[in-house]
Amino acid sequence: MSNTADHDPGKDTRSSMQRRLDAQPTPYLALTEHGGIVYANRAALRLFGSDDAQTLSEQIQDWFDAAILDDVAMLGPDHLQRVYRDSSDRELPVQIHLLAFNCASAPNARFLAVVDRLDADPAAVADLEERQRELERVLHRLHDAQDQLLQSDKLASIGQLAAGVAHEINNPIGYIHSNLGTLSEYIANLFRLDEAYEAALRELRAQRPKRWSEIEELKQSIDYSFLMTDLPQLLSESREGIDRVRKIVEDLRDFSRAGFSEKWAMADLHKGLDSTLNIVWNDLKYKCEVRKQYGDLPPVECLPSQLNQVFLNILVNAGHSIAERGTITIATGCEDGGVFVDIADTGKGISPENLGRIFDPFFTTKPVGQGTGLGLSLSYSIVRKHGGRIDVDSEPGKGTSFRIFLPRHQPQDRSAETEAT
Repeated sequence: MSNTADHDPGKDTRSSMQRRLDAQPTPYLALTEHGGIVYANRAALRLFGSDDAQTLSEQIQDWFDAAILDDVAMLGPDHLQRVYRDSSDRELPVQIHLLAFNCASAPNARFLAVVDRLDADPAAVADLEERQRELERVLHRLHDAQDQLLQSDKLASIGQLAAGVAHEINNPIGYIHSNLGTLSEYIANLFRLDEAYEAALRELRAQRPKRWSEIEELKQSIDYSFLMTDLPQLLSESREGIDRVRKIVEDLRDFSRAGFSEKWAMADLHKGLDSTLNIVWNDLKYKCEVRKQYGDLPPVECLPSQLNQVFLNILVNAGHSIAERGTITIATGCEDGGVFVDIADTGKGISPENLGRIFDPFFTTKPVGQGTGLGLSLSYSIVRKHGGRIDVDSEPGKGTSFRIFLPRHQPQDRSAETEAT
């Protein structure tokens, strides 16, 4: 069993990215905001005949000045041509494709430089440009991968903690529930005995009037009639409360499996929605009315707890978008051979300039410290992994609606593909 307390998710992500990038045949450099080299892949070190990134940085420290870096940061990628002189004073003309770079696992890197020998052959130049475009696509996929690695590791740690807490809570809940059941039986027996005493006292009323008066005064002082009525209700409410806690613990235990490896299975999405609502209800109940408009859904082949994470992220965002009182409507149904889940809120909505960015990693409109900007990005990746899509429609001041569309079945090789990732 792995020890999550000693586990460094950032280190795993860095090593995973470096393995992928070192395997690329194209040389590239990761640069700081001032143009210093913090990382060079193997192809780059071979091209320049250098031993490490620091040495190479000292040799070409004047290649990337502040003006060039500022232009790339503000205006987008740029092409440069430079001449490298090795220790034998031989010249190596190179072409550089420079673009902005932001990666959580490489916090010091702000730019990526894609390098290749400069070749006057037009065909070779066209090939180089195609390779650069391919590298940009690889870089985009790497960004997605590192985001998912970070979030998956975080979910695994939270999942282990939640599962452990749920297990520990479940034990005392079990014996409290059992004791309340036994106590209900005891109370019922005591009530039967009390009825017998009441009948006997009524027969002695004429014979012992003084004693009868003392008993009546005692009953009034302890509010005997109310006690006999309220006691069964207290027990009933306590058992109902314990049953609710047990249901929450079961949902928490099921939901915590989102952090662990999971196999594709046919699942009831309504059960997943209800379980997730139970988890987030404390955040929603004070200001949201939740309306369910469930259709007739068939089982869907999916990774159930990962879809629960999608539902959670969207429901939490819906709750946060409602300032005082509002409504969240959850509707389901079948469409185009698949199924859909609509989650709509009456919150503040999303401005048009932000609507196209909400699935970007680390993008958030929340104040600093209140959001990572990974929730919707992770949700988008999970739904895409299921072969589905997320559509969003929003109007400022009126609310936002998300539609999650999923196919009913996955391709046969989907499981192997998921294990590989």
